[in-house]
Amino acid sequence: MAQRPDSSQGEPAPVAAASGGALGSSGNILGAATGTAERPAPPPIAAEVPAAVSGVPGGETVVLMEGVSKSFGEATVVKDLQLQVPRGGLIGLIGPSGCGKTTTIRLLLGVYEPSAGEVRVFGELPYRFRRETRERIGYLPQQFVLYPTLTVEENLNFAAAAYGLGPFKRRAAKREVLELVGLTPHRKTLAGKISGGMQRRLGLAATLLHQPDLIFLDEPTAGIDPILREELWNEFRRLQAAGRTQIVTTQYVAEAEYCDWVILMDSGQIVAAGPPDALRQEAAGGDLVDMCIPELDRPLLVTLRGLAGVREVRRLSDDDVRLVVDDAAEIIPQLIGVVQEAGAQVQQIEERRLSFNEVFVALLGRAGRDISEVRGSVE
Repeated sequence: MAQRPDSSQGEPAPVAAASGGALGSSGNILGAATGTAERPAPPPIAAEVPAAVSGVPGGETVVLMEGVSKSFGEATVVKDLQLQVPRGGLIGLIGPSGCGKTTTIRLLLGVYEPSAGEVRVFGELPYRFRRETRERIGYLPQQFVLYPTLTVEENLNFAAAAYGLGPFKRRAAKREVLELVGLTPHRKTLAGKISGGMQRRLGLAATLLHQPDLIFLDEPTAGIDPILREELWNEFRRLQAAGRTQIVTTQYVAEAEYCDWVILMDSGQIVAAGPPDALRQEAAGGDLVDMCIPELDRPLLVTLRGLAGVREVRRLSDDDVRLVVDDAAEIIPQLIGVVQEAGAQVQQIEERRLSFNEVFVALLGRAGRDISEVRGSVE
C-alpha cells in the first residue's frame, strides 16, 4: 500500500510572534528596518549533538540520520536531514505545524522508509527493526490510540502485556506511571469517559510503562495544564539522568528551555540547532545589554560603538539604547565607567535575555521565512 502523508504535514499553522516590540516583522532583534525581498534558502544544517550534552559517558550514538529526505508523490516533506543523537540526550524538535517534525519521528520509528539518505536507530534500519529493538523504544503519538471501551487501568494492562511485563513487574510499573500522570483516582474509569487532557496523560503513561531506552514524545504536553506540564518535564529530566534518550516535538516554544539541545525545523529542513543559550545568542547576534542614560547624546553613542566587544548599538528612544556585545557580564562594568567618564550617568543597565518566542521568530526570519505571516497560538 502506498504511504500517504499524515494530516499534520499540511500547511504550517500560524505561530505567535513575541509581544513587546522587540522584533520587527523581519525577526530583527534590534528593530532595524529591513527589506522584504525573498531570501535564498539556507544550506542544510547538521544537528550533531555532542555526547557531552547528554551527561552520559561513552558517546554511544542512538539515532543517526544522514542526508535523509522523504517525499509523498511530488511533495517533499523533509529535506536532507542530518542528525546524530547520543545516549541520554534530551532533544527538542520545535517548529510550526506542518514543518516535518512528525514525519521525522515516523522515519525514526520505521513507519516510513526514507526517499533518500539513511536512518539508523541503535545501529539498525528502523523499517527492519528486530522485536528486541522495538521493545527498547517508546512512542507517544499525537492522537489518542488506546481503547475508549477499556478503563484506564485495563489499557495499561494491555500495553504491559504487549511488552511482555509479568504480573509483579506490571503492578509496580502501573502504580508508578499512574502517580506520575495524576490518573490514580481515575484508574477504574473508561478511557472514553475521561477528558482529552487525561487521555493525553494516559497515552504518556502507556509509553513509559515498559521503561524504554529511547522515547519519542510527539507533543507530549498538548492539552495539559501548566502545573502538570512542569511535573512531566521534571520526569523527563529524571529519565535522562537514568540514561534514557528522549526526542520531544513541541509547538510550545518556551519548552525548548527544558532541552539540552534544540533543533528548529521549518518547511522540512533544520534551520538552526544547538543548546538553548547558544540559539539565543545566534538569534541576537551576541548578548544584549539595555541601558537607560538620561543625558545620552551622539558623541556618547559613537564612543559606545567604538568599544572592543561591542558589535552593534541602536538607540531605542531619547534615553534608551540597546547594545549587542560579546559577553554581557564582562562588559557591563566597562560600559558604566565609559558613560561616567563622558559626564553622564547610567540610570539603569541590564542584560536582556530573549524569550524563546523571540528566538524562534528571529531564527525563522533569518532563514528566510516571512514572519509577517507567522501569527497564532504557539506559546
